[in-house]
Amino acid sequence: MVRRRQAGTMGTSVFPSLFVILLARCCPSGCVGGNDSASHSTASTTEKPILLNDIADAEAFVSGAEVAVIGFFQDPQSPEAEQFRLAAARIPEVPFGLSSSSAVLSHYGASANTVALFRRVDSDRRDLDMNNRDVDAEKLTRFVRMNELRLVTEYNPVTAIGVMQSSLQFNLLLITDKMSPKHPERMRKFRTAAELYKGKILFILLDSNLKTNERVLSYFQLKKSQLPSLAIFHTPDDEHVVMKVDDISIEQVQDFCNNFLQRMQKKEDKSEDKPLNEEL
Repeated sequence: MVRRRQAGTMGTSVFPSLFVILLARCCPSGCVGGNDSASHSTASTTEKPILLNDIADAEAFVSGAEVAVIGFFQDPQSPEAEQFRLAAARIPEVPFGLSSSSAVLSHYGASANTVALFRRVDSDRRDLDMNNRDVDAEKLTRFVRMNELRLVTEYNPVTAIGVMQSSLQFNLLLITDKMSPKHPERMRKFRTAAELYKGKILFILLDSNLKTNERVLSYFQLKKSQLPSLAIFHTPDDEHVVMKVDDISIEQVQDFCNNFLQRMQKKEDKSEDKPLNEEL
């Protein structure tokens, strides 16, 4: 069973129509697949999860990565812990830690045999209860892949679930050709801009070369000749704006985001100022 825990009181994002399109081509529920994230950590050379002996170790571990996974096990040699190690070996680029300290479990409000995924982009946390005998290394791997949203997350059928469930209500897509020689520089600037909106806007990379993404281009009424483009949208009501870009710049992304955020704020203020008699 997956339990959601998050910092703050932000609401869950909802994709009234866009999300249906994004998920229409998702792989079957049993698939895992790799996450070709736009920004992966350097692959770890550690074969086993890092042992977290105390609260200070755990806090440093979580704060040191965009995505971090901790397994809370009273018995580090239990069958559940062994499945955790197998999953960790499958995802070397995501740091895995393991703690059997009662103080650490208490600090994070975690019960025994729980795996928690922490992500920096939206200060969110996702829990997976491993007491269920159906949860094995394969399902744990898929849990991590679905939820490992990063500063810039590449959209694919697996990360689509995590994107939908993110607490961030604003999403910015860079729709571009990853095979373009200009792609690395575009990504560098896009990621730099993402740092400025951490906790406010979820930055997403969408590769226009993938056939599974054609419906997204169609939704935004884009042709490949109009790429690269930026598309920002507000998930609760699916309001969005699309802008074609040539040589993307940090300032360009900032202006695009700020204008949309201001527009949505004015819309909210106008709604709040609506006279009561108009609502009767």
